[in-house]
Amino acid sequence: MTDVCTQGLDTGFVGLGYAKVAFLGIVQGITELLPISSTAHMRIVPAVLGWQDPGSAFSAAMQLAALAAVVSYFWSDVRDVLFGSISAIARRDFGDRHFRLAISIVLATVPIVIAGLALSGVLNACNSPLRGLAVIGWACIAMAILLALAEIFASHKLMLRQASILDALLVGVAQVGALIPGVSRSGSTLTAAMGLGFARPEAARLSFLLGLPAIALAGLKELYELHKVHLDAHGWSVLAVGLVVASISAFFAIWGLMRVLERFSAWPFVIYRGLLGVVLLISVAAGWLT
Repeated sequence: MTDVCTQGLDTGFVGLGYAKVAFLGIVQGITELLPISSTAHMRIVPAVLGWQDPGSAFSAAMQLAALAAVVSYFWSDVRDVLFGSISAIARRDFGDRHFRLAISIVLATVPIVIAGLALSGVLNACNSPLRGLAVIGWACIAMAILLALAEIFASHKLMLRQASILDALLVGVAQVGALIPGVSRSGSTLTAAMGLGFARPEAARLSFLLGLPAIALAGLKELYELHKVHLDAHGWSVLAVGLVVASISAFFAIWGLMRVLERFSAWPFVIYRGLLGVVLLISVAAGWLT
Protein backbone atom coordinates (compact mmCIF):
# COMPACT_ATOMS: atom_id res chain seq x y z
CA MET A 1 0.00 0.00 0.00
CA THR A 2 1.54 3.31 -1.04
CA ASP A 3 -1.48 5.56 -1.13
CA VAL A 4 -1.11 8.76 0.86
CA CYS A 5 -4.78 8.61 1.78
CA THR A 6 -6.28 5.28 2.84
CA GLN A 7 -10.01 5.29 3.53
CA GLY A 8 -9.72 8.88 4.74
CA LEU A 9 -6.67 8.19 6.95
CA ASP A 10 -3.39 9.93 6.13
CA THR A 11 -0.80 7.15 5.59
CA GLY A 12 1.87 9.03 3.69
CA PHE A 13 4.66 7.44 5.73
CA VAL A 14 4.28 4.08 3.93
CA GLY A 15 5.45 5.46 0.60
CA LEU A 16 8.55 7.01 2.15
CA GLY A 17 10.21 3.66 2.81
CA TYR A 18 12.50 2.45 5.57
CA ALA A 19 15.45 4.85 5.29
CA LYS A 20 13.38 8.03 5.15
CA VAL A 21 11.07 6.85 7.94
CA ALA A 22 14.11 5.98 10.09
CA PHE A 23 15.44 9.51 9.54
CA LEU A 24 12.07 11.01 10.38
CA GLY A 25 11.93 8.71 13.42
CA ILE A 26 15.06 10.39 14.74
CA VAL A 27 13.52 13.82 14.16
CA GLN A 28 10.19 12.74 15.68
CA GLY A 29 11.84 11.20 18.74
CA ILE A 30 13.90 14.29 19.48
CA THR A 31 11.17 16.84 18.88
CA GLU A 32 8.29 14.87 20.45
CA LEU A 33 9.58 15.35 23.99
CA LEU A 34 11.28 18.71 23.60
CA PRO A 35 8.97 21.75 23.81
CA ILE A 36 9.43 22.57 20.13
CA SER A 37 6.59 20.61 18.44
CA SER A 38 7.21 17.32 16.69
CA THR A 39 4.26 17.94 14.33
CA ALA A 40 5.88 21.16 13.11
CA HIS A 41 9.08 19.32 12.31
CA MET A 42 7.21 16.42 10.70
CA ARG A 43 5.72 18.94 8.27
CA ILE A 44 8.79 21.12 7.80
CA VAL A 45 11.56 18.52 7.37
CA PRO A 46 9.81 16.51 4.60
CA ALA A 47 8.79 19.75 2.88
CA VAL A 48 12.37 21.03 2.90
CA LEU A 49 13.72 17.70 1.64
CA GLY A 50 11.03 17.41 -1.03
CA TRP A 51 9.43 14.34 0.56
CA GLN A 52 5.72 13.73 0.93
CA ASP A 53 4.10 14.47 4.29
CA PRO A 54 4.34 11.30 6.44
CA GLY A 55 0.87 12.13 7.71
CA SER A 56 -0.80 12.64 11.05
CA ALA A 57 -1.20 8.88 11.51
CA PHE A 58 2.59 8.53 11.63
CA SER A 59 2.95 11.33 14.19
CA ALA A 60 0.21 9.87 16.38
CA ALA A 61 1.57 6.33 16.25
CA MET A 62 5.01 7.63 17.19
CA GLN A 63 3.50 8.56 20.56
CA LEU A 64 4.27 4.96 21.58
CA ALA A 65 7.97 5.65 21.08
CA ALA A 66 7.64 8.67 23.36
CA LEU A 67 5.80 6.49 25.88
CA ALA A 68 8.64 3.96 25.98
CA ALA A 69 11.21 6.73 26.45
CA VAL A 70 9.29 8.51 29.23
CA VAL A 71 8.56 5.31 31.17
CA SER A 72 12.17 4.13 30.96
CA TYR A 73 13.69 7.51 31.86
CA PHE A 74 11.28 8.24 34.71
CA TRP A 75 10.87 4.62 35.77
CA SER A 76 11.48 5.36 39.47
CA ASP A 77 8.67 7.95 39.42
CA VAL A 78 6.35 5.67 37.43
CA ARG A 79 7.08 2.76 39.77
CA ASP A 80 6.46 4.86 42.87
CA VAL A 81 3.14 6.17 41.55
CA LEU A 82 1.97 2.75 40.38
CA PHE A 83 2.90 0.61 43.36
CA GLY A 84 2.56 3.42 45.88
CA SER A 85 -1.03 4.09 44.86
CA ILE A 86 -1.88 0.35 44.91
CA SER A 87 -0.43 0.12 48.41
CA ALA A 88 -2.38 3.21 49.47
CA ILE A 89 -5.64 1.69 48.20
CA ALA A 90 -4.92 -1.52 50.12
CA ARG A 91 -4.36 0.56 53.27
CA ARG A 92 -7.31 2.82 52.40
CA ASP A 93 -4.94 5.74 52.81
CA PHE A 94 -6.47 8.04 50.21
CA GLY A 95 -4.39 10.96 51.40
CA ASP A 96 -1.18 9.21 50.31
CA ARG A 97 0.82 11.43 47.93
CA HIS A 98 1.32 8.64 45.41
CA PHE A 99 -2.41 7.92 45.29
CA ARG A 100 -3.18 11.63 44.92
CA LEU A 101 -0.68 11.89 42.07
CA ALA A 102 -2.24 8.86 40.35
CA ILE A 103 -5.69 10.47 40.61
CA SER A 104 -4.21 13.71 39.29
CA ILE A 105 -2.77 11.89 36.28
CA VAL A 106 -6.16 10.35 35.48
CA LEU A 107 -8.05 13.63 35.85
CA ALA A 108 -5.49 15.54 33.78
CA THR A 109 -6.11 13.12 30.91
CA VAL A 110 -9.86 13.73 30.72
CA PRO A 111 -9.78 17.10 28.85
CA ILE A 112 -7.56 15.90 25.99
CA VAL A 113 -9.49 12.62 25.64
CA ILE A 114 -12.76 14.53 25.21
CA ALA A 115 -11.25 17.07 22.83
CA GLY A 116 -9.35 14.41 20.89
CA LEU A 117 -12.46 12.33 20.29
CA ALA A 118 -14.45 15.42 19.29
CA LEU A 119 -11.82 16.55 16.77
CA SER A 120 -10.51 13.18 15.57
CA GLY A 121 -12.30 13.50 12.23
CA VAL A 122 -10.46 16.73 11.48
CA LEU A 123 -7.08 16.00 13.07
CA ASN A 124 -6.28 12.80 11.17
CA ALA A 125 -8.11 13.51 7.93
CA CYS A 126 -6.19 13.70 4.70
CA ASN A 127 -5.19 17.29 3.85
CA SER A 128 -6.38 18.52 7.26
CA PRO A 129 -6.33 22.33 7.35
CA LEU A 130 -4.84 22.14 10.85
CA ARG A 131 -1.63 20.74 9.36
CA GLY A 132 -1.13 23.84 7.22
CA LEU A 133 2.34 25.35 7.54
CA ALA A 134 0.96 28.81 8.32
CA VAL A 135 -1.08 27.39 11.23
CA ILE A 136 2.03 25.68 12.56
CA GLY A 137 4.08 28.87 12.21
CA TRP A 138 1.63 30.97 14.20
CA ALA A 139 1.33 28.23 16.83
CA CYS A 140 5.12 28.16 17.25
CA ILE A 141 5.24 31.92 17.78
CA ALA A 142 2.31 31.90 20.23
CA MET A 143 3.87 29.16 22.34
CA ALA A 144 7.25 30.88 22.30
CA ILE A 145 5.60 33.98 23.78
CA LEU A 146 3.75 31.98 26.44
CA LEU A 147 6.87 30.06 27.44
CA ALA A 148 8.81 33.33 27.65
CA LEU A 149 6.15 34.79 29.96
CA ALA A 150 6.38 31.71 32.17
CA GLU A 151 10.15 32.12 32.35
CA ILE A 152 9.90 35.80 33.26
CA PHE A 153 7.03 35.87 35.74
CA ALA A 154 6.88 32.40 37.34
CA SER A 155 8.44 31.72 40.74
CA HIS A 156 10.17 28.43 39.75
CA LYS A 157 10.03 27.09 43.32
CA LEU A 158 7.44 24.32 43.67
CA MET A 159 8.39 20.63 43.76
CA LEU A 160 6.49 17.71 42.25
CA ARG A 161 5.38 16.49 45.70
CA GLN A 162 3.59 19.83 46.19
CA ALA A 163 1.42 19.43 43.08
CA SER A 164 -2.30 19.65 43.83
CA ILE A 165 -5.19 18.12 41.90
CA LEU A 166 -6.06 21.62 40.67
CA ASP A 167 -2.51 22.01 39.32
CA ALA A 168 -2.89 18.72 37.46
CA LEU A 169 -6.25 19.74 36.00
CA LEU A 170 -4.85 23.05 34.76
CA VAL A 171 -1.90 21.31 33.12
CA GLY A 172 -4.37 18.80 31.67
CA VAL A 173 -6.42 21.60 30.14
CA ALA A 174 -3.23 23.10 28.68
CA GLN A 175 -2.46 19.68 27.16
CA VAL A 176 -5.53 20.06 24.92
CA GLY A 177 -3.62 22.71 23.00
CA ALA A 178 -1.29 19.98 21.76
CA LEU A 179 -4.04 18.87 19.36
CA ILE A 180 -3.18 21.94 17.29
CA PRO A 181 -0.07 21.16 15.22
CA GLY A 182 2.81 23.40 16.21
CA VAL A 183 1.73 23.83 19.84
CA SER A 184 3.54 20.73 21.22
CA ARG A 185 2.24 18.56 24.05
CA SER A 186 5.43 18.87 26.07
CA GLY A 187 5.58 22.58 25.27
CA SER A 188 2.03 23.33 26.40
CA THR A 189 2.25 21.26 29.59
CA LEU A 190 5.75 22.47 30.49
CA THR A 191 4.64 26.06 29.99
CA ALA A 192 1.56 25.53 32.17
CA ALA A 193 3.53 23.79 34.94
CA MET A 194 6.17 26.52 34.96
CA GLY A 195 3.46 29.16 34.96
CA LEU A 196 2.00 27.54 38.09
CA GLY A 197 5.31 28.09 39.85
CA PHE A 198 7.06 24.73 39.54
CA ALA A 199 10.84 24.63 39.29
CA ARG A 200 11.93 23.97 35.71
CA PRO A 201 13.04 20.32 36.10
CA GLU A 202 10.04 19.59 38.34
CA ALA A 203 7.73 21.16 35.76
CA ALA A 204 9.19 18.78 33.16
CA ARG A 205 8.68 15.76 35.44
CA LEU A 206 5.08 16.82 36.11
CA SER A 207 4.53 17.40 32.38
CA PHE A 208 5.79 13.96 31.40
CA LEU A 209 4.02 12.03 34.19
CA LEU A 210 0.67 13.73 33.58
CA GLY A 211 1.02 13.10 29.86
CA LEU A 212 1.62 9.34 30.08
CA PRO A 213 -2.03 8.22 29.64
CA ALA A 214 -2.64 10.72 26.82
CA ILE A 215 0.53 9.60 25.02
CA ALA A 216 -0.43 5.93 25.40
CA LEU A 217 -4.04 6.45 24.32
CA ALA A 218 -3.07 8.52 21.27
CA GLY A 219 -0.58 5.92 20.10
CA LEU A 220 -2.82 2.92 20.69
CA LYS A 221 -5.80 4.64 19.07
CA GLU A 222 -3.76 5.30 15.95
CA LEU A 223 -2.57 1.70 15.79
CA TYR A 224 -6.22 0.65 15.93
CA GLU A 225 -7.11 3.10 13.16
CA LEU A 226 -4.31 1.72 10.98
CA HIS A 227 -5.57 -1.79 11.71
CA LYS A 228 -9.08 -0.79 10.65
CA VAL A 229 -7.87 0.42 7.25
CA HIS A 230 -5.98 -2.86 6.80
CA LEU A 231 -2.45 -1.51 6.71
CA ASP A 232 -0.41 -4.26 5.04
CA ALA A 233 2.71 -6.02 6.33
CA HIS A 234 5.03 -3.63 4.52
CA GLY A 235 3.30 -0.64 6.10
CA TRP A 236 3.55 -2.14 9.58
CA SER A 237 7.24 -2.94 9.10
CA VAL A 238 7.96 0.63 7.97
CA LEU A 239 6.11 1.95 11.02
CA ALA A 240 8.03 -0.45 13.30
CA VAL A 241 11.35 0.92 12.07
CA GLY A 242 10.20 4.45 12.84
CA LEU A 243 9.03 3.43 16.32
CA VAL A 244 12.32 1.76 17.29
CA VAL A 245 14.46 4.64 16.06
CA ALA A 246 12.16 7.26 17.59
CA SER A 247 12.14 5.59 21.02
CA ILE A 248 15.93 5.68 21.21
CA SER A 249 16.22 9.29 20.10
CA ALA A 250 13.35 10.30 22.43
CA PHE A 251 15.21 8.89 25.44
CA PHE A 252 18.24 11.05 24.70
CA ALA A 253 15.96 14.03 24.05
CA ILE A 254 14.57 13.75 27.59
CA TRP A 255 18.10 13.52 28.97
CA GLY A 256 19.09 16.67 27.09
CA LEU A 257 15.96 18.55 28.12
CA MET A 258 16.48 17.78 31.81
CA ARG A 259 20.13 18.89 31.65
CA VAL A 260 19.17 22.20 30.01
CA LEU A 261 16.39 22.90 32.53
CA GLU A 262 18.55 21.94 35.51
CA ARG A 263 21.53 24.06 34.50
CA PHE A 264 20.04 26.88 32.47
CA SER A 265 16.42 27.72 31.60
CA ALA A 266 13.79 27.30 28.91
CA TRP A 267 15.07 30.32 26.96
CA PRO A 268 16.86 28.24 24.28
CA PHE A 269 13.50 26.68 23.40
CA VAL A 270 11.76 30.07 23.44
CA ILE A 271 14.28 31.47 20.97
CA TYR A 272 14.22 28.38 18.76
CA ARG A 273 10.43 28.26 18.60
CA GLY A 274 10.11 31.96 17.89
CA LEU A 275 12.68 31.85 15.08
CA LEU A 276 11.15 28.67 13.67
CA GLY A 277 7.72 30.26 13.53
CA VAL A 278 8.98 33.43 11.87
CA VAL A 279 11.06 31.55 9.29
CA LEU A 280 8.13 29.25 8.56
CA LEU A 281 5.70 32.12 7.98
CA ILE A 282 8.19 33.95 5.76
CA SER A 283 8.82 30.76 3.77
CA VAL A 284 5.11 30.22 3.22
CA ALA A 285 4.51 33.86 2.27
CA ALA A 286 7.43 33.80 -0.17
CA GLY A 287 6.26 30.52 -1.69
CA TRP A 288 9.42 28.63 -0.66
CA LEU A 289 7.33 26.05 1.21
CA THR A 290 3.80 24.93 0.40
